[in-house]
Amino acid sequence: MKMASEFVKFEVPADLANKVLEAVTIAKATGKTRKGVNETTKAIERGIAKLVVMALDVTPPEVLMHIPVLCEEKQVPYAYVPNKIELGKACGIDVPTSSIAVTDEGEAKKLITDVAAKLNELKKK
Repeated sequence: MKMASEFVKFEVPADLANKVLEAVTIAKATGKTRKGVNETTKAIERGIAKLVVMALDVTPPEVLMHIPVLCEEKQVPYAYVPNKIELGKACGIDVPTSSIAVTDEGEAKKLITDVAAKLNELKKK
């Protein structure tokens, strides 16, 4: 996956991006997700976000620039996926979305824990 923008702090390998999307799909079905930049931002600020996912093909990239910073501040794991259409599908909507926050992991709890650990490793590189 190529580094797209200023808001990208580290590269997420394709297999990990697929796991992230799988976690989002499971969380959508058995837990809760918030879709869109505003909802994602609010979830992080309120301390209810368990995982934040952003799409790399967002234009302009500035709309997402504050999210990784907020996530770092609040110690919320965050990841990047290649495109917003896939991200929208993963959280059960027919339109693209630039970011989502998982607020209740549901049955994806273990998967999200594993993904978060891998993301922390990537950030240290």
